[in-house]
Amino acid sequence: MIEPPKLNEEGSTKKFMEYKELLEAQLRECYGRVVYSHKTHEKCADILLDKNSKFKMWQLILSGLTTGSFLVTVFGDGKISALIGAVISAILLVLNSYTKDFELVEIAEKHKQAASSLWDIRESYLSLLTDMPFLSIEEITNKRDQLQDQLRDTYEGSPRTNFKAYKSAQNALKNNEELTFSEEEIDLLLPAKLRKNKP
Repeated sequence: MIEPPKLNEEGSTKKFMEYKELLEAQLRECYGRVVYSHKTHEKCADILLDKNSKFKMWQLILSGLTTGSFLVTVFGDGKISALIGAVISAILLVLNSYTKDFELVEIAEKHKQAASSLWDIRESYLSLLTDMPFLSIEEITNKRDQLQDQLRDTYEGSPRTNFKAYKSAQNALKNNEELTFSEEEIDLLLPAKLRKNKP
């Protein structure tokens, strides 16, 4: 690790300020990556839960169709309905096997946990960027290193994300501005005495 310049060294004020600017650039980059990771894990959870809901719906539909076709076979003279029932039953078996092998709700829960941890780290990066002008280089680098350790631990215990979730997160952040608020929107969320534009 590079030793930061000391303010009491001759000609070091410029180097000190340059180093602080480099630190800020690094922290801004880290903040941006954590924002994307947090949102991508949220989108992964949403995608998996949506997929699970669709699977459950199809399981119900296919179960109903299978039961109906077998009832027609029992109470009628239906070789065709028995054949249809057998085909639908086979499809249902494949669908049940697939959902058994992939615990979608459990994986979605792990994505939610990762997003929750990343939210805390994201807010810590934002606080560090806000506090930077009032902190020493040593305080900034210590906090940065702690956040990197937290990130490593979070990523190690998290499931992998996918491209679809990343694109969804990108759209949410860039186009839908899910992480930004206007002054008016923030005012509406705050108690009247804390609002900037008071009536």
